[in-house]
Amino acid sequence: MTVQAMKAGAEFLTKPFKSDVLLQSVRNAVEKSKALLGREEEIQTLKTRYAELTSRERDVMVLVVAGLLNKQVGSRLDISEVTVKKHRGNAMRKMKAESLPELVKMAARLRLRQPFADNVLAAK
Repeated sequence: MTVQAMKAGAEFLTKPFKSDVLLQSVRNAVEKSKALLGREEEIQTLKTRYAELTSRERDVMVLVVAGLLNKQVGSRLDISEVTVKKHRGNAMRKMKAESLPELVKMAARLRLRQPFADNVLAAK
């Protein structure tokens, strides 16, 4: 149990310990908890935004963040490049991404993978 707890990030104090050591340990635990809650809140916000995308916007987003050009995305989805740009812009607006690299980071946090994305990447 001790090994499992340590792997999970538990901090152990050996007796006797000073009150300031205990207090610092509690502070560290609170800070770790706040950071974890902040990351979970961020992921939930991204999931909510992603859920607001249309199916086509999701398809375009996955292919764009996979590195395909608008022309390639259009070819894969059998839509025009202008339509790809429209869906890509809508996805970026709804996801509140100010740049493509930011959208890529969001997709990575969401661990986005759609079945056809792997095939698209293999065909690159």
